[in-house]
Amino acid sequence: MAKRREVEAQRARLSAATWEVLAEQGLQGLSLRAVAERAGCTTGLVLHTFRDKRALLAHARELLHERTAASADAAEAGAGAGEPGEAAPEDALRAVLLQAASLTSAAREEARVWLGFLAAALSDDELAELHVRGNRAFVERITRLVRGCRPDLGPEACATAALVLVSLVEGLNSLATVDDETYSPEAQRAAVEVAVAGLVGRPA
Repeated sequence: MAKRREVEAQRARLSAATWEVLAEQGLQGLSLRAVAERAGCTTGLVLHTFRDKRALLAHARELLHERTAASADAAEAGAGAGEPGEAAPEDALRAVLLQAASLTSAAREEARVWLGFLAAALSDDELAELHVRGNRAFVERITRLVRGCRPDLGPEACATAALVLVSLVEGLNSLATVDDETYSPEAQRAAVEVAVAGLVGRPA
């Protein structure tokens, strides 16, 4: 058991190093050597843990999905009585959208990492599958929250509204990575508020 924990800790450390390299240098700067240097180990140790860069990227992408899903759970729970789904529908939707936006330096770094994974997925079917799975899980969550806000809408309308909101927040994330003046935290919050207000039919 101790050995397994050690291996998992090592994999997590290398994944964290991968996120940092991606955030700072982009996909073009990502190499086994760069990850090893950031993690303070040898490339041999990286290859002992992951068979190649693709496997390292896949594991790091899975961990990023787990981390963002946990953040969304916490945001949804924090908007209400403590359990996902118990918040007032509009508050829960707003909270989940805002936790996905780039409102902090850490969130902007995470957005840069997300873009790095997306770039890698363009030419890799396995990474693309992971990316699609993570995005669809977020779309499903937002669709559920939209349904809670607007139970009068049919399934197709709820799905469309969810896609609009997801596209908004992911677009804000992407653009804020290179222009955090135009897409400041305040501007992102305002955009999300306008979108949610429009959905529920009240002035922003």
